[in-house]
Amino acid sequence: MKNRIFLIITLIYSVFSFSQSSSYALAENYFRNNEYEKAAQLFKGLVQKSPYNTTYLKRLVACYQETNQFIVAEKLLIEKLEKRGNLVFLNVILGYNYERQKELNLAEKHYKKAINSINKKSNYGSTIANLFKDYNKLDFAIEAYEKASELNKSNNFGFQIAQIYGEKGDFSSMFEAYINYLDTNDNYLNTVKRYTARYVTDDNEDENNILFKKALLRKSASNPKDVWNDLLSWLFIKQKDYGKAFIQKKALYQRNNNIFIIHELGEIAFENKDFDAAKKCFDFILEKTEDAESKSQAILMNLQIAVETKAPEIEQQFQQVFNELGINKNTFSIQVLYSDYLTFNKNNPEEAKKVLEKALTFSKNRYQRAHAKLKLADVLVYQNTFNKALIYFSQVQTRFKNHQLGQKARFKVAQTSFFKSDFKWAKAQLKVLKGSTSQLIANDAADLFLTISDNEPKDSISSGLKEYANAELLAYQNKDTKAITILTDVITRFKGQPIEDEALYKQAELFVKNKKYEKAISNYNKIIAIDAKGILVDDAYYYIAELYANQLNDTLKAQENYQKIIFDYPSSIYLVDARKKYRKLRGDTL
Repeated sequence: MKNRIFLIITLIYSVFSFSQSSSYALAENYFRNNEYEKAAQLFKGLVQKSPYNTTYLKRLVACYQETNQFIVAEKLLIEKLEKRGNLVFLNVILGYNYERQKELNLAEKHYKKAINSINKKSNYGSTIANLFKDYNKLDFAIEAYEKASELNKSNNFGFQIAQIYGEKGDFSSMFEAYINYLDTNDNYLNTVKRYTARYVTDDNEDENNILFKKALLRKSASNPKDVWNDLLSWLFIKQKDYGKAFIQKKALYQRNNNIFIIHELGEIAFENKDFDAAKKCFDFILEKTEDAESKSQAILMNLQIAVETKAPEIEQQFQQVFNELGINKNTFSIQVLYSDYLTFNKNNPEEAKKVLEKALTFSKNRYQRAHAKLKLADVLVYQNTFNKALIYFSQVQTRFKNHQLGQKARFKVAQTSFFKSDFKWAKAQLKVLKGSTSQLIANDAADLFLTISDNEPKDSISSGLKEYANAELLAYQNKDTKAITILTDVITRFKGQPIEDEALYKQAELFVKNKKYEKAISNYNKIIAIDAKGILVDDAYYYIAELYANQLNDTLKAQENYQKIIFDYPSSIYLVDARKKYRKLRGDTL
């Protein structure tokens, strides 16, 4: 019997809830379609059933206001306040009703009444603040949140306050509020990073970046904490100021002894080609830690930096490491790097193959074996042994289908097919890779896919793509002189065709590599002359500016070309960097 009664009650409640929710949905639909009289009838019924539901009541009042029934709305609200004086938040709605009628003194009176009521009803603080926010009374919303926080320390509305300052455009106060919010609990660090990331950029001269940095430095001086060093290093990394980020990471290391944070920064700096900052990180690791794995990784990265920067006596550096650590499983990655150096820097692929074959015997797992096989295939491509290289690439692609190693191998298959002029198969692989989880692979795949698509031969008529692919292969093999000669032929024979600007751009890269800067600038200017709206034009302006700034010491011409990007190509990926460098050359100080 009891079960039947319970079932009946449950069914009645369910029917009531369904009826109420469907009425609300219909009322909302009328309201959003500006059918306020129809909406008012439904909301009136909902308010009668749930007299103090704020959502229903606000909507009903809004319907009255939109149909100029301000007196009806006022009467309704005053009646509810008289019946339930503790519902102090209704003063906000009543105040707004007066404001709609231009009775600003009455509106102000009720807004202050709502604020003052928080002294006795602090639990209504967030409700009152939210109502103020809904009516865009942002200063009152901040005041309500602050008062509620003062009266009840368990309530932390710092996050909401910060968001409102952001809506107001008061970014200085917003950053202060986010930092104060974080000061109450370090666990909010990632939340603060996520929300402040919307306002700071990678431009260290951006006003918001400066405001955020100042707020952090003030807080760090008054109340030192690890979290401020973490946030500062995060900001500096975002700005690509890796040297400054290193200073903050060192401060963190002194307190928590976590060497990984230094290694992580070093890798980021290396990927962004700030080799000085990267080397500082890895030298610091070698100085501070006794952990064998950390030391080995730091040595490997320092050797990579030496290869990238063409440091003198690099061969001796490799031999010194092998003499000290041996040729064994612990130096596997260094052996693979050495094979790369032998191939692409010393033009000794046969010796590189021997190094890799020996390294394979030391591989600890299938991932290391895959890395060695990929590198071995690279050496084979260098030697024009394409079919054997494709076998190795395909093996890794098959065995690591959904792994980044497999995606890298697939790109290598596409690139090698491109070198062989097998454009159809290359495109098939690249089409898949455009959705790669690795942004770098996806970007490279998209670029190569477009190169093939834009220049593919039609009806067996040569388009220059085959010759261009051959030049790309020669450049890959560091046979720059031959590559430049072929590209000159492509530029001459296929003038006015899509391949022309691609060939000019690639040749410019090789000129820069071989320190023929004036010839590179000439090529970039030809790209601009072909089509001022072409996809490579902003790249051309940027690299002209870079060459004038860094190689030819012509500050005025560098400024001119950076300025072209700033004013004529506002959607360029180089915009922020160009603006920063332009200001620096102009002598701006912020």
